[in-house]
Amino acid sequence: MTKILVVDDAAFMRMRCSKLLTENGYEVCEATNGAEALDKYPVYKPDVVLLDITMPKMDGIVTLQELIKIDPAAKVAMVTAMGQRAMVMSALKAGARDFVVKPFDSVRVLETVKKLAG
Repeated sequence: MTKILVVDDAAFMRMRCSKLLTENGYEVCEATNGAEALDKYPVYKPDVVLLDITMPKMDGIVTLQELIKIDPAAKVAMVTAMGQRAMVMSALKAGARDFVVKPFDSVRVLETVKKLAG
């Protein structure tokens, strides 16, 4: 079963995303911030990470950079609000493979996960 790590400080977004992925046959683990994601990644070994860009403590860009240090092959898609184009470009340069815009479209999330999980 494909494992997805959903990282978002907003409980509603984590719940919504986790429910969608679970209903579509994915195993989901959640993290509430970047530091928690870095702790869970080596233990959970997800196939794909959905990573919010804007979070307190450690933002998504820093988290992405640290994830790439742990696993250079990490498959990460950034989850971003409209209007964060510069941050998305930074994330793609830092190693993100794709991005999803919030409020997210279910079909787009599933397409992104399927593409990255390959």
